[in-house]
Amino acid sequence: MEKTEKAILLYDGVCNLCSFVIRFVIPRDRAGKFVFASLQSETGRRLLLGSGLDPDALDTFVMVRGERTYIKSSAALRVLHELGGVWSPALLFLAVPRPIRDFVYDRIARNRYRWFGRTDSCLVPTPDIRERFIDS
Repeated sequence: MEKTEKAILLYDGVCNLCSFVIRFVIPRDRAGKFVFASLQSETGRRLLLGSGLDPDALDTFVMVRGERTYIKSSAALRVLHELGGVWSPALLFLAVPRPIRDFVYDRIARNRYRWFGRTDSCLVPTPDIRERFIDS
């Protein structure tokens, strides 16, 4: 996949924190580098299976770019980096060993519903951003 092709961000569609992250990315992604699908969607499940990930484990954030799949803290840091500007230096945190980064990530993921709540349905995109959502 070429660098100019869009990356797909997979997120837990019923998680308030995850929906906040997507709403954070959209206005900062002026170049339109990312499209979105919930982990629960048909596309999300297919991409997870294709990446060797469990489609029923909804506690991760995933970035798929071509043949590469990034999960958890690695996905989050790469997304921030690709947003550019003040977010670019986020990639420096990849120097922190992944087990340490993912330990922190896992603690937040494990408690995200309790801390941030959940909804009964996935984020419904507004008409102006609907084309950026797969399976919406």
